[in-house]
Amino acid sequence: MREMETTRPRFPGLDGMIAVAVALALTELLAGFTVRVPSAIASVGSFMVDYSPPAAKDFAISVFGTADKGALAIGTVVVALLLGIVIGRLAVRRFSIAVAAFGLFALLGVAAALGAAGADPVLVLVATPVAAAAGLGTLRMLYRLDAEAFRPEEPTDGVAEDRARRRYLLASAGAGLGAAAVMAVGRAGIIRRSEQVRVSTGLPVSDNPVTAPGANNSFNLEGLTPIVQHDPDFYRIDTALVVPIVNPETWTLRVHGMVEQEVVLTLDDLGDFEQHDRYVTLSCVSNEVGGLLVGNALWRGVRLVDVIDRAKPLDGAGQVVPRSVDGWTAGFPTEAVYDGRDPIIALGMNGVPLPRKHGFPARLVVPGLYGYVSATKWLTEIEFTTWDGFDSYWVPRGWAKEGPIKTQSRIDRPSNGETVAVGSYTVAGMAWAPTRGISKVECQLGEAEWQEAVISVPLSDDAWVQWKVDIDFPEGAHRLRVRATDGTGETQTSEPQSPRPDGATGWHVVAVGAA
Repeated sequence: MREMETTRPRFPGLDGMIAVAVALALTELLAGFTVRVPSAIASVGSFMVDYSPPAAKDFAISVFGTADKGALAIGTVVVALLLGIVIGRLAVRRFSIAVAAFGLFALLGVAAALGAAGADPVLVLVATPVAAAAGLGTLRMLYRLDAEAFRPEEPTDGVAEDRARRRYLLASAGAGLGAAAVMAVGRAGIIRRSEQVRVSTGLPVSDNPVTAPGANNSFNLEGLTPIVQHDPDFYRIDTALVVPIVNPETWTLRVHGMVEQEVVLTLDDLGDFEQHDRYVTLSCVSNEVGGLLVGNALWRGVRLVDVIDRAKPLDGAGQVVPRSVDGWTAGFPTEAVYDGRDPIIALGMNGVPLPRKHGFPARLVVPGLYGYVSATKWLTEIEFTTWDGFDSYWVPRGWAKEGPIKTQSRIDRPSNGETVAVGSYTVAGMAWAPTRGISKVECQLGEAEWQEAVISVPLSDDAWVQWKVDIDFPEGAHRLRVRATDGTGETQTSEPQSPRPDGATGWHVVAVGAA
């Protein structure tokens, strides 16, 4: 028994962590070569997104905002490496524990990857177990070198022990650094290949430069959000841990369900439709009052009504259910297609083909509805069903089935906690009420009278506006707040409500000092 104790590796946790890193890196490398083998990090992370409690998702968005995807990817890797430490320590006595753990890793990886968009079942069934086997082999090798490097026997000159330790250090460092390098190469391959596909599409928007807003459409003030937001400044909220890579040559849009005839269109087919430009402001339902999960862009694409009229929805088809290539679903009333808001299947954003993270090659843009019920990226299906016949992705997770965007306003300058000079200062911000437009914005300093702001000329009733007003700040600490009135004459409520279940309400308030 004592002899078995002396032949154990001294750093089994480190050995296990490196072995897991090798397995993860190989899956990333294979994903970098072909979209048909999804990244294990992305697949498992997406699985976590789909099945984590709603409170966990809300927390991630509130803490990390638009960086939640990167945080989840890093978290997935960290958890896997920590599990590697545990496996490494447990498997010292019985290596069968490691075999079982890496086997489970392979099963979970296969199950998650098979649900990813574009996954080839045969390649997944081969690649993921091979990566797990490589990790297991790495662990066995490191165990052996680790045990040899730190044997208690003392050679007469120390040479043998030194050589064994050098072998272990070189092997562990080489495996760890090699795994990091391989993972980086795989990730770079994923990004490079997908961007090459997007740029080479030849979509009809590629040579259509964005129409610049006129001088009356925007104010040139430091700290004020631009009236049109370009990528990468446009916010991104979705459930895709890794942006799907869609081959435009094989992509299709299928319109089916409660329709007279099913319609399947290619990207070239959509290019044959008349193209329309729309300035539309999109907002995430998770956006807090004064938050940044809202943006405005010039979208170019095909009127949704022109596409679905080919399929001829049946009477009783009260819900449109768009699906993404990764299976995500939205759902909104069919009447929203015909009530004048004129949603589009967008192929371009601000004069270029849709950026990958914003839905390439096609996405839905439905004015006046929060993104969780409408703004489907990487669109591949549109199904018609009854209103009660289906609940889209976020509805069973505690969000309202209907999601009209509420009238909102925000103070951009001065920022919360900022100190301004005593005297006149131009306060400015944004206001939006898509489909209704903004008729008035008012700002109030402390308990003084509300002051009406100047509003920029709207790009459309679906787009936000900038506002500005000169306010005299006396010395001291102050509270500044804003409210907007939409085109119907309704002023946004002062009653605070959290984003769940159908969008935040209340007036944006910032604390400002004057000195």
